[in-house]
Amino acid sequence: MPGLPPMVAPPAELVDDPLTAPDATNAVGTALKQVLEERLRQSRTVDPVFARELAACLTALVERGGKRLRTAFTHCGWRAAGGSGDTTAVLHTGAALELLQACALVHDDVMDGSVQRRGAPAVHVQLARQHWASGMHGSSESFGTSAAVLAGDLALAWADDLLTETAFGTPHGRRLHEEWRAMRTEMVAGQYLDLRAQARRSSAVDEALAIATLKSALYTVARPLTLGASLAGADDQVLDALRAAGRCAGLAFQLRDDLLGAFGDPAHTGKPADDDLRSRKLTYLLAVALRLADAADDHRAAATLAPDADPGSEHAVERMRAALTRTGARELVETKIEELTDMAIGHFEATGADHAVRLEFAALVQRATGVASRRAEEVA
Repeated sequence: MPGLPPMVAPPAELVDDPLTAPDATNAVGTALKQVLEERLRQSRTVDPVFARELAACLTALVERGGKRLRTAFTHCGWRAAGGSGDTTAVLHTGAALELLQACALVHDDVMDGSVQRRGAPAVHVQLARQHWASGMHGSSESFGTSAAVLAGDLALAWADDLLTETAFGTPHGRRLHEEWRAMRTEMVAGQYLDLRAQARRSSAVDEALAIATLKSALYTVARPLTLGASLAGADDQVLDALRAAGRCAGLAFQLRDDLLGAFGDPAHTGKPADDDLRSRKLTYLLAVALRLADAADDHRAAATLAPDADPGSEHAVERMRAALTRTGARELVETKIEELTDMAIGHFEATGADHAVRLEFAALVQRATGVASRRAEEVA
């Protein structure tokens, strides 16, 4: 297909000695670098200013990395379904997921008003600063927001191009594309429900779980697993087991992210630790804390955590953290993460994957959730 980057052949020794998930996360960086270089070359032929100011800004975000968990789970799903040999399609699918994640992050930061991402200013902040430094007319903030929306759209276009090329190059491209198409819609649905919950000042536990499932669990773990398995021609039984495992592991991952969003160290997470609290974002953590506060007649905690409470000061944020702990919500969420992690390992065993792949999945889930599953110890 004209204009698309060539497929990247993996080193021969890695074909005979299958990549592990950590190998795949490292290898996808090389694949991404080649894809991004080609995209930047194409952007320069379109317009040098567009390439220098927008495309390069997006490229820098992607190259700053992240955990590359989606690539690792894609590789794990491929191996669980019996995938072996040439890993090119797996790595390109992983690279497409990393580009899609860049789209989600850029748009998410605009919607949430987050100022930092991956240890650097968020894309809309960078573009606003470019506007101000260049002495352009109008609002720098408005320019940055509008330009960031375009940067996210560009990331989505690049992701779709790469996934389409990969689908054309595999005998199982139709199933691969079906999984990809479903995942994109789920992402948007989850993001919309998240926005809607904030606008409605919702505090419902079921709603929080639905948002976490659509916006994160399916997108971060379940769909990457089935994308990888699709590349290996997985049957319905394997795909169903991977979906169940991925849903549980993905929810555990999101609940861990909720805890980090309230109690994490920005030096380690690369993003502020109070954005979710200041915005009263509907998370399972917050919804459970409100339910526990009501059940215990803890009116002080309920008032502190209420969706319409004043979020402004640092003191208010600290009161929220204290209430999340005092109500028992923090401990309850930790327990829920452990339960979901064990369930994920159990569902994955139903794929019939060999021992090495089951160990690999368990290690990935532990990396994502921060929990060493009891069932994982049994697998080992």
